[in-house]
Amino acid sequence: MLYPAEFKFKMSMLDSKEIEMIHQASLEILEKTGVYMPLKKERLEVLKEYGVTVKEYDKRIYFPPKVVEEAIGKAPKNYTLYARNPEYDLPLDGQHGYLSLDGCGVHVVDLETGQVRKSTREDLARAAKVADFLPQISFLWPCVSALDCTPSVQPLYELKTLFENSSKHIQVMTAVDPLNAKGSVEIAASVAGGKDALRRRPIISNFQCSVSPLCFEEKSMEAAFIFAEAGVPVGIMTMPMGGATAPVTVAGNMAVSNAEILAGITVLELLYPGTPTFYGSCATMMDLRTAQITCGAPEDFLMQAAICEMAHYYKIPACVGTFATGAKTFNWQSGMENSISCAVSVWSGADMICGAGMLNGATIFSFE
Repeated sequence: MLYPAEFKFKMSMLDSKEIEMIHQASLEILEKTGVYMPLKKERLEVLKEYGVTVKEYDKRIYFPPKVVEEAIGKAPKNYTLYARNPEYDLPLDGQHGYLSLDGCGVHVVDLETGQVRKSTREDLARAAKVADFLPQISFLWPCVSALDCTPSVQPLYELKTLFENSSKHIQVMTAVDPLNAKGSVEIAASVAGGKDALRRRPIISNFQCSVSPLCFEEKSMEAAFIFAEAGVPVGIMTMPMGGATAPVTVAGNMAVSNAEILAGITVLELLYPGTPTFYGSCATMMDLRTAQITCGAPEDFLMQAAICEMAHYYKIPACVGTFATGAKTFNWQSGMENSISCAVSVWSGADMICGAGMLNGATIFSFE
């Protein structure tokens, strides 16, 4: 049994005119400024056939508005995040929101001593067991890093650990290079009963992040294509920091991050039409006093709502960074910031609400 959020009430922060302004600003960015995307030559040749302009000397790609809008239209509007246990399947139907753990913290509050220390694979196993038991947690991210494992294949150890301790859907969000993407697909196929079985019921999903402003990494995009070839849903996630890697205004931040997401999804849908994808963002701001991320500031909440509305505008499921309090321990501050953040995501209709358990700007995992 799961307890997803049911959208009985929705709030709006942007009106239709403001949504259209952000959309048009993003299209202008994609057409005139372009995105740094160092893809393999054979992939670039395919993109050129669709009318995308490629300047190979600086690895920038320029997207005509019509190409972007047609590519976005190829993305499925609704699909299901499958689980090993069918009772935990998650239909992305626009009527429910599903809560996950947060991702890849490097510290944990030790259950026995209460001290903050570096995270291990055993910590991830314990966290997965708790998350598997809790009906409020619908799917899993690797909430802490298995820092005691071989770094080059750490994501594979993390995926194995999650499979060993939960039968819920797993979002493989640390596999950001071809080696770990291929390994993740092989592990998931073994668990699912073969590659065909995985394609029919993908029990994992993945997302790849842009590098704000307006950049993507070659290995990250190749990983996305490997997952897409296997029939695994692949989202595009942006993590802009207003005042540092994105404009300081909420509107400017949204225009640039929206352009990054559209660029990633456009390339994905042109190369692998019909790939299930989602619109992801963990947008935040820079604290001008400390140069750290704000996490829990009012601007973060405003962008959570705006993110959902832009995803709904494109009729693509929304994956929204939620919680991630700036509090250093579980106290009144973490309770207040997380409560407001969660309410905003639920009331805005976030399909995937990510994610529970982290403190200090998503760096420390706390079981409490």
